[in-house]
Amino acid sequence: MFQSARLKLTAWYLAIIMLVSVTFSFAFYQASTLEIQRVIVRIHFLQSQATELSLPTPPEAIFTLDQLQGITNRLKIALVIINGIILVIAGGAGYFLAGRTLKPIQQMVDEQNQFISDASHELRTPIATLRAEMEASLLEKRLSDKGARKVIASNLEELGKLQELANSLLQLAHVSKKNVIYNDTVSMQEVIQSAYKKVSSLAKKKQIIFTLSQVSGKVKGDKNSLIEVFVNLFDNAIKYSPEKTKVTIASMSKKRSVTILVTDEGVGIAPTDLEHIFDRFYRADKSRSQADGHGLGLSIVKKIVTAHNGSIEVDSVYHKGTTFTLTFPLVS
Repeated sequence: MFQSARLKLTAWYLAIIMLVSVTFSFAFYQASTLEIQRVIVRIHFLQSQATELSLPTPPEAIFTLDQLQGITNRLKIALVIINGIILVIAGGAGYFLAGRTLKPIQQMVDEQNQFISDASHELRTPIATLRAEMEASLLEKRLSDKGARKVIASNLEELGKLQELANSLLQLAHVSKKNVIYNDTVSMQEVIQSAYKKVSSLAKKKQIIFTLSQVSGKVKGDKNSLIEVFVNLFDNAIKYSPEKTKVTIASMSKKRSVTILVTDEGVGIAPTDLEHIFDRFYRADKSRSQADGHGLGLSIVKKIVTAHNGSIEVDSVYHKGTTFTLTFPLVS
């Protein structure tokens, strides 16, 4: 599809360039030949005057006349050759520019297709589970109250996963909008504290200790979105860490930016997975994929951070721990 569009766009580029080139060449040729024709007419006039007065025609006039006629022919050939060269160069340049023009569109379509494919794959599993359980229940001649409740509980669990996936997809679509403008001034210390409160119960269940340092500085942004960033990071740190370990939140403030480090003592991330962890629906090796999730959390985190003109990096030692480093510009 894109190859066909590229060829059509190249043809349009080429048609426009050649129309300009041929029009300019025709105008130049007409103007040049008009001037040459005037000189030829002048020479013919001088020759006729010389004949009437019985004077010999100067050799220079004859030579100049032949030369001008030759120039006219050579000019025509030169313009044809030049337009041919322009045709070849413009064709190659047009094909290149058409490719560059269509590349962002092709990337967008490829990403959209990949997104649809991944979302469909994630939706297929809970839907298939729901259908299988319901069909199995219908095949039973006598379904006890206990059995029915068990099926309903399982179905509700799968529906919860579907709802979680739908919410994540909607959030991902929202943070992907490039025209979102944040004007609120947000305290990063409040963001960290609010995020910790939301995951504190999960941390206590696994006896994971959070060490929170004082985070100074305020940023321009949306408080709820920034809280969501750290809730995701804290939640991941808890999920992928063994019991009775520690999660450390440290910060470094500079004149124009604040850097926050979230470090856990968990299973870590394999080097082959590090470059993909921010991809949508990507889940790393089996040790990390045992936890619930759809592989959208870190993708949402990265998009929120980017929307706030910040950056996020990850450093991990496999089986020892992971550190996420986030940097945000401070309010001037």
